[in-house]
Amino acid sequence: MGTHGSCSSLQAYMRAIQSKITNQQTLIKGNFVILQTQGKSGPEKSASVQIYSSNAIDPSTGKGKLSQKAHLKHGKSKKNDDMKTITYKIKLYTEREFGIPGAFLITNHHKHEFFLESATLEVLDNHIIHFDCRSWVYPVQNTKSDRLFFSNTSYLPKQTPSALLELRKSELKSLRGDGTGERKEWDRIYDYDYYNNLGRPDKDQKHSRPILGGSESHPYPRRGRTGLPISSTDPSTKSRPEIINLDTYVPPDERLGPKKLSEFISNSVQAAVHFLIPEANSLLKQGSSSFKSFEEISNLFSRKRYQIEETVKDKLKKMVTDELFKDIIHASKQSIKFPLPQIITEDDLAWRDDEEFGHQMLAGVNPARIRCLQRFPPEGKNGISKIKASDIEHNLNGLDLTGAMRQWRIFILDHHDYLMPFLDRINKNGVCAYASRTLLFLQDDATLKPVAIELSLPGSIKDREISRVFLPATQGTQAALWQLAKAHVAANDSAYHQLISHWLHTHAVVEPFIIATRRQLSVMHPIHRLLDPHFKHTMHINALARSILINSGGILEKTLFTGEISVELSSELYKEWRFDEQALPADLLKRRLALKDPDNPITGVQLLFEDYPYGADGLEIWGAIKTWVRDFCSIFYKDDDSVSSDIEIQEWWSEIKNVGHGDKGNETWWYEMTTLTNLIEALTTLIWIASALHASVNFGQYAYASYPPNRPMLCRRFIPREGEKEFAEFLRDPDKYYLNMLPERFETTLGIALTAVLSQHSSDEMYLGQRPSGWTDNKEVGQKFEKFKEDLKEIEKKISTRNANPNLKNRWGPAKIPYKLLHPDTSNVESKAGITNKGIPSSITI
Repeated sequence: MGTHGSCSSLQAYMRAIQSKITNQQTLIKGNFVILQTQGKSGPEKSASVQIYSSNAIDPSTGKGKLSQKAHLKHGKSKKNDDMKTITYKIKLYTEREFGIPGAFLITNHHKHEFFLESATLEVLDNHIIHFDCRSWVYPVQNTKSDRLFFSNTSYLPKQTPSALLELRKSELKSLRGDGTGERKEWDRIYDYDYYNNLGRPDKDQKHSRPILGGSESHPYPRRGRTGLPISSTDPSTKSRPEIINLDTYVPPDERLGPKKLSEFISNSVQAAVHFLIPEANSLLKQGSSSFKSFEEISNLFSRKRYQIEETVKDKLKKMVTDELFKDIIHASKQSIKFPLPQIITEDDLAWRDDEEFGHQMLAGVNPARIRCLQRFPPEGKNGISKIKASDIEHNLNGLDLTGAMRQWRIFILDHHDYLMPFLDRINKNGVCAYASRTLLFLQDDATLKPVAIELSLPGSIKDREISRVFLPATQGTQAALWQLAKAHVAANDSAYHQLISHWLHTHAVVEPFIIATRRQLSVMHPIHRLLDPHFKHTMHINALARSILINSGGILEKTLFTGEISVELSSELYKEWRFDEQALPADLLKRRLALKDPDNPITGVQLLFEDYPYGADGLEIWGAIKTWVRDFCSIFYKDDDSVSSDIEIQEWWSEIKNVGHGDKGNETWWYEMTTLTNLIEALTTLIWIASALHASVNFGQYAYASYPPNRPMLCRRFIPREGEKEFAEFLRDPDKYYLNMLPERFETTLGIALTAVLSQHSSDEMYLGQRPSGWTDNKEVGQKFEKFKEDLKEIEKKISTRNANPNLKNRWGPAKIPYKLLHPDTSNVESKAGITNKGIPSSITI
């Protein structure tokens, strides 16, 4: 009886103590989600967390009060494919006045870095604070400092809680660095540099490349600085590794997540093994450089498995890292299959059709180059086109040229002026390239009918051109010559698409915006929160492109007719680039494919004709993005003064103009960042470029460009003239001449492999209208975002309706490829990996 009484007294005493602790302290519980990479263990208790208060200031530091340390423990694993997700828990007590957490420090004492996906903290009656982390956390023995993450609550600079103000300032300062030293993989430092790392003069002077950026002759957007040592033979050029190395430096927040990186490597290896390795084997045995038939090209896609010859293995070992070499050998033993390109799936001859040729200018992978012709004949820097009215009037469906021009029905695909100064250099390197002008007529059913192609070469006398005009024909020699002319136009368009529409106008121009955002806008800034998903992984993808694609001897130099002057050519066209004209309505007005429409308050334009798939779907997406951006900004900015007085926004915009795009800094067309209207327009344009514009020029590449006869990347022969030896060869077998005009087998398959990699969506892609759970703690923002998602779903329905309308012929074209490149794909399907031809990723992730 006495013992029982003693026990009850002890329990009562412990309850009293617990009550006293609870009254004086607050319990904080947390979950931390980590993605575990293959071959590396989770951090377990070797990682610890400290939490910063957003309410209470520590007078000794001027920052929010900092909790005691809590170690990650009780990890629960969940496996998904090759990735393992581990959720760790923490529990700690803080003083009652500690209030609401605003940030946390995480310290990694583990030997490996780990990828922190997200964190949640629970405090004060189930109040949940979310942290969208998605970044690598490196060992503290490397970083020499803890890693800081802010909660998902957004504040303008003037509204920052006083306990977080110093943290906000110090974090931005640390991200800017001091502009010196070579970057290590764990450094979170953002700075700018020129494109001075594309050449490799140490290897050979043939691999020297001009520095892009910082000069009038070669202006260019800036890239992220790595601080690599300079070349031993050219002090203006940075050194580069000789082997293909995917482990290039970008700040940890920009690095591909483990799943994305794994899939990127896997896709690249599979494409190489399927297309490239067999050709390497074949060339060693046969030495054949050309395809013998169109069927032989089609058969490339039906292969399943190939062993790698020992000679090829030896060469590969010298070209790639040991780990990548193992992946290639492993993949060669598996069954790999790629789909037949859509351009030949329904009809293997549709690509030859003139209507399909015109259709791809409105709904293919390069739909923003076509424009309505304002003056006939077309006039360039070196004179007037040789195309005559009499050449085309019989093909204008009963209209004369004046009537057709008055009705805005003559269009041009122009690849003339910018190419002419480079052709002499280009044609010394074993390719045969012209500068082209293609005229098309807009028919009553809104299809484009090509009516003339002019192919030009520089003459022996300065400012004199040698030009040939080709006209459409359906039979005999003239029809075969017309096919060759279309191939040369397609080669021009392929290079422009890859170098300008794709690389320059999306990848390259966005990178300075990312760097400026990280350096000048705190992660707590609402505009940083708005833009963040549209920047994910772009810097890493761009860094890989500089290592593999656009570098000297890289894939684009090997596959495009522009060869070693490829990126130099993109610098020339950057001279014409204007940020304000990247807004879709402005672009359509400039190309005379839309008219001003004051009754449309969102886009302000009306299409010249409805059946322009890129324009019609694009304006829907543009309108939805702009509405969302306007709704978002209006929550935080109540008037123009709140924009002009936002010191972070002003520094951000100034740095973009004067540093990131410093070669354009003095241009008058930049928006003045003094009004809410201009902020909304600039943000809408930026999000459009990073999401929908990139999707429209990227994810259709496999469908159209992986079949080289449809879009050859270079031509090895000029079009023969009557009386020449080549003309007799052409007459004997026009198809054989066409095949011999295409790139050699290895370069062809290299190009196909590239389109296969670039066209693939990853399984963890974040699409437009999608955000991770708990990405914002602002209910009004969440509601507006839900509206944005609903708007995108309505757009999907409209796109499906358009694609089902038989009167809209450009929605499918003769090859029967439905236009889905601007289909947002907001479905809740867990994994949409692969070549899908639809879906708009939020950022440039490939």
